[in-house]
Amino acid sequence: MRSIRPSFTVRRGRGSRRTSPALAAVALVSALALTATACNDDGDDNAGGDPAASATAGGTGDGKLRIPDDIRKRLKEHGIDIDKWKNGAWKNWNKQDWLREANDFVNPIIKGLWDPDRMRDANDPDRGVDDNDISGDQGVTDPTPQPVKARAVTAPYHTNAATSGKVFFDSPEGTMVCSATVVKDPAHPGKSNMIWTAGHCVHAGKSGGWYRNIAFVPSYNNAGKSAAQLEGTSRSEVAPYGVWWADAAQTSQQWIDQGGHTGGTGASYDFAVIHVAPEQGGGGKSLEETVGGALPVNFDAPAVPKVRDLTASGYPAAAPYDGQLLYQCQDKPGRLSIRESDPTMYRIGCTMTGGSSGGGWVETGADGKPALVSNTSIGPVSAGWLAGPRLGEVAKGVYDSVSKKFAGR
Repeated sequence: MRSIRPSFTVRRGRGSRRTSPALAAVALVSALALTATACNDDGDDNAGGDPAASATAGGTGDGKLRIPDDIRKRLKEHGIDIDKWKNGAWKNWNKQDWLREANDFVNPIIKGLWDPDRMRDANDPDRGVDDNDISGDQGVTDPTPQPVKARAVTAPYHTNAATSGKVFFDSPEGTMVCSATVVKDPAHPGKSNMIWTAGHCVHAGKSGGWYRNIAFVPSYNNAGKSAAQLEGTSRSEVAPYGVWWADAAQTSQQWIDQGGHTGGTGASYDFAVIHVAPEQGGGGKSLEETVGGALPVNFDAPAVPKVRDLTASGYPAAAPYDGQLLYQCQDKPGRLSIRESDPTMYRIGCTMTGGSSGGGWVETGADGKPALVSNTSIGPVSAGWLAGPRLGEVAKGVYDSVSKKFAGR
């Protein structure tokens, strides 16, 4: 969560969200798979009239991936040696070399990188909000909601919150974590490999670039064990449904151009869609099949007066939480306007802290079925409430672009 955005705090050992909707561009993250024996990948670089510039991973049919000459050449232009990358070169965050443009990001799979200790020690990309940032008379803002105490989800999470999980990634400040939700893919009914999270969980915004080593763990710590109980635990216990690496991701161009570590700028467009692939193969099963479900996304965002309540889920990591357990808040939303020219956001009372960023906000529609309508973006430094973007044309463009990229595969 960005402490409007939460302040960006980092704990080095343990534990440590933008303009004309119709014209908004989206950004695609491409991932290359690396193993000890082969690193192969197919890709394209379409930066023409299409709103999404992309480079995607592909296979040779023999279970290996190859990196085509154009991709390898483009990486070298940015000073990236793919073999050195997997051996630690990704740790170089020299700003001049930090990839930030829509079609520049690569996310090579480094098998075994996300071990239990590294997952447990990840921090939230917290951007704390000073309430003064959201005061004023711009747009429509309702009174600050009363805090709603987050409640722990009953384990096993796979049974009670199957679509929830954690997103892990590396940033210049260290190892970070967000929350995410498995969502349906219209191009692959019943077999989605797509997740929804916040834009600030994949890209640093105007002052930086794409984060690295992005991976999703569905039903993280499925048994709901305490941090102490997780000491020395196996990877299969903290990630019983596997580690899924991003092979494509998109966020809004508004977030890339305007987003920052603190304050509310860009929060109305702080969302992202990630397409994932299993690190260890998946026996042919998709993420949706693996976890047992996926949520539809409602881009016809209901007006606040029409919403009875919203349920936000996430793994809060900033004190008093430690990021190991899944929590939820349920509240009737109010309105929050950061900038008059930007869409008004939803806001609910909730005590979840940073680490819950990107977690899905779900509404039960008139048909009685749940649908994702937002994600956690910002909240005050002192906690007490959360705000998330209302999903409209820009969000649908991001979502559709990722889905279409993998249609027919």
